[in-house]
Amino acid sequence: MLAIIPARGGSKGVPRKNIKDLAGKPLIYYAIKAAQKSNHISKVIVSTDDQEIAEIAQSFGAEVPFMRPAHLASDNAKAIDSYIYTIETINQQLNDRNNLIEEFVVLQPTSPFRSSLDIDKAIEIFYKNKADSVISVVKSEHPPQWYKRIADNGIIEDYFTSDNGLNRQEYNVTYIPNGAIYIFNYSLLKEKYSYYTNQTYPYIMSEESSLDIDTLIDFKLAEVLMKENISGATD
Repeated sequence: MLAIIPARGGSKGVPRKNIKDLAGKPLIYYAIKAAQKSNHISKVIVSTDDQEIAEIAQSFGAEVPFMRPAHLASDNAKAIDSYIYTIETINQQLNDRNNLIEEFVVLQPTSPFRSSLDIDKAIEIFYKNKADSVISVVKSEHPPQWYKRIADNGIIEDYFTSDNGLNRQEYNVTYIPNGAIYIFNYSLLKEKYSYYTNQTYPYIMSEESSLDIDTLIDFKLAEVLMKENISGATD
């Protein structure tokens, strides 16, 4: 299976986030190495609009066969469009109808604790269930019924159905996508233009493996976790 690692140069929260140092390596290193160690991934491609990121990715053995167009790397660009563009372009370059890419996995650089074992298990779920897509998730810390919003008049209101004063243990377990692993069927993704269908399966990950790097605080926490070897970032 083909792995796509999306890594644009711009980042609002943390400048140059995808190549910022984490435990002595640029953040993107962990996604590349996890993909390379997977038993089911045959090619690792980095999709980027940034020359420095491209060179760093290539230094770790990833391929950057073309640069992502600027309109697909802006703050307003949709990730799904960049995935479709990447597969379309690769298939055009292959120019071989018998070997076109149809299934692929997306590994965001911001999940450094996602392991090669996580990737392999998710891919196996995809194949075993003949899924349209597989998305990694983590157990929600709080039930959605606890969420509130602040109305225009400054009053706190229920965002969803009232929590009825129940304890957390009394609610059904819920999950949220953690951004670590997305596996798609290209034709279905393009046709439905959605990550989700009635044949989308979850791959459940631990809280520790689900850390998503988005802020400087996240970087500091990840440093601590790596030093304590809480999760094998490149296993």
